[in-house]
Amino acid sequence: MISGTDGGRAVRRRLAALSRGVDAVGAQVVFYLRALGSVGKAARSYHEETLRLISEISLGSGVLALVGGSVVIMGFLTFFAGATVAIQGYDALGGIGVEAFTGFLSAYVNIRVVAPVTAGVGLAATIGAGTTAELGAMRISEEIDALDAMAIPAVPYLVGTRLLAGAIVVVPLYALGVVAAFFASRITTVVILGQSAGVYDHYFTTFLNPDDVLWSFAQAIAMAAAVMLIHTYYGFHTSGGPAGVGVATGRAVRLSLISVVTVTLMISLALYGSARQLHLAG
Repeated sequence: MISGTDGGRAVRRRLAALSRGVDAVGAQVVFYLRALGSVGKAARSYHEETLRLISEISLGSGVLALVGGSVVIMGFLTFFAGATVAIQGYDALGGIGVEAFTGFLSAYVNIRVVAPVTAGVGLAATIGAGTTAELGAMRISEEIDALDAMAIPAVPYLVGTRLLAGAIVVVPLYALGVVAAFFASRITTVVILGQSAGVYDHYFTTFLNPDDVLWSFAQAIAMAAAVMLIHTYYGFHTSGGPAGVGVATGRAVRLSLISVVTVTLMISLALYGSARQLHLAG
């Protein structure tokens, strides 16, 4: 049996753990607000650093630059995701004799789900992880403290510039990803699976909604902001030496992947949750 004293201690431990969790969430929210508020100062005062980060984020640095940076990685991820949509869609639709609708499926699924989620995963795995590791290394080597000692505001200089650079880079990166997904779906369906190019293009252009494309870009920007905020927070607050950098990067990647799926879910519910019908003809 559990005595009343032991039960009281267990309750106090749970309350203390809950309190620490609430404090941690509150600290993150405060940091996110500070980071978003620092973007304006970063745009006004740190142009050179922002340009450097734009180049680093898009083309990569070190080993990542050897493979073309985030541009190539994003292109490959979305390309193979688009090809998978075509293969699975053609096979599933062929089972009921309507494989001609593969072009519709590419226009409908790629732009709403596959391209945004794949791009978000790519952002978290490349840009986000690199940001956490870089800021974490600066924290444990006391470079961030040195900035404070030189009266350089660390949040605008390190975080605001990265948020600004990420917002600028994500639009062309995501445009490349969408084009790669569409191109892969068409090549797979027409060249590999043998469907008529005219049939594919007809259903693709008929059901590609420009509003969906615009909302998809808005979704990509929201995901990029969430990913950059999460990774800059964990990098900025790294502790525990080199091992702590690895721990912070792992936690940031895990949380950013959750945020990517959550943003996709929220936007999908807001835009398409009330849609009850899908007209394939007429």
